[in-house]
Amino acid sequence: MSKLDDLINELCPNGVEYKKIGDVCEIGKGIQFNKENMLDVGTYPVINGGINPSGYIEQYNQKENTITISQGGASAGFVNWIKTKFWAGAHCYVLHPNENIVLNRYLFHFVKSKEFKLQEYQYGAGIPALSKNTVSDIQIPVPPLEIQNEIVRILDNFTELTSELTSELTSELTARKKQYEYYRDSLLTFDDSVEWKTLEELCTKVTDGSHFSPKATEKGYPMPSVKDMRFNSFDLSNCKKISEKDYTELVKTGCKPLLNDVLIAKDGSMLKYAFPIKEELDLVILSSIAILRPKTDLISPDYFAHYFRQDSFREIVIRDYSSKGGVPRIVLKNFKKIKIPVPTLEKQKQIVTILDRFETLCNDITSGLPAEIEARKKQYEYYRDKLLSFKKMEIYNNEQNSLH
Repeated sequence: MSKLDDLINELCPNGVEYKKIGDVCEIGKGIQFNKENMLDVGTYPVINGGINPSGYIEQYNQKENTITISQGGASAGFVNWIKTKFWAGAHCYVLHPNENIVLNRYLFHFVKSKEFKLQEYQYGAGIPALSKNTVSDIQIPVPPLEIQNEIVRILDNFTELTSELTSELTSELTARKKQYEYYRDSLLTFDDSVEWKTLEELCTKVTDGSHFSPKATEKGYPMPSVKDMRFNSFDLSNCKKISEKDYTELVKTGCKPLLNDVLIAKDGSMLKYAFPIKEELDLVILSSIAILRPKTDLISPDYFAHYFRQDSFREIVIRDYSSKGGVPRIVLKNFKKIKIPVPTLEKQKQIVTILDRFETLCNDITSGLPAEIEARKKQYEYYRDKLLSFKKMEIYNNEQNSLH
């Protein structure tokens, strides 16, 4: 970094010029290649802008080390660096800079830093799309090539190091998940020496949320569905909100989960999520979520949730206790009859303590290995944005003129 500072002080102490990307770069668009003519395995990937190829073919229209931007669909705005020769499809922009002005790899790092903004500038009411003009009009700082080259060197080294660390952490996470699943399955496997009871015997209530969806409001009370569930709580940041009047009515009909209730994903991704309510929440839920109110003198809410999260249990529920047509959903009147092993409360507590430790390490977004992986990514993004920020030359000149 000290070398870069020296170069900036020597070569552009008064700031750098900013140019439109369209003035320093040729922005092309790919050519449609029909899906039915692609191969599952082949020499050259067909890139339409997303992370994964659309397929493979035996010809290419772009050389290696090319910047692509997804033009349309769910991935619109995604920026990628393609290392091999490839076929650029119709939903893909390709960027070819004038390398006498802007280095290819420098341009990639800069445009990648604007990926979030590109995703905000999508147009059209239907399928998301990104216009060529939006890309062309982005202002890019153009320091001397020697400075660009040093920035590329730093960011590429940082990227490689981050990639290695992320790979190590991901491998560790995979191993921990396997270890967790092993202990969970072992701890939650019981024979007939333990009493088994039906769900309706273990709960005072087995129901689901509201089958009526009130009108959404800009401000109000949250009304989450399965899409807002996470492994141990709700993410309410993009949750539907309803009026106080509708909220009050739905509370009266039992759609508000209470402390120690266990919530499970009932529709769609059945039992993908299952967690107990740990604190009072001012919200009501939609029918895609089921509410189980356990008899806490018989069964721990945490034990309940861990048992439901087993893959083997989920498979049984999908096979024997779910609807078979349309959107798959748990049929509660049948699900009430499923039997659960009920060890002593002391034994349940021991099991929960062990599994909570593993689950937090593996799944919690605010701690454990996933948070470490996210921290590495944010660290790279922070330094990238710092390195790609320059004082505009015209700003400096205006400052100088104001002194005279």
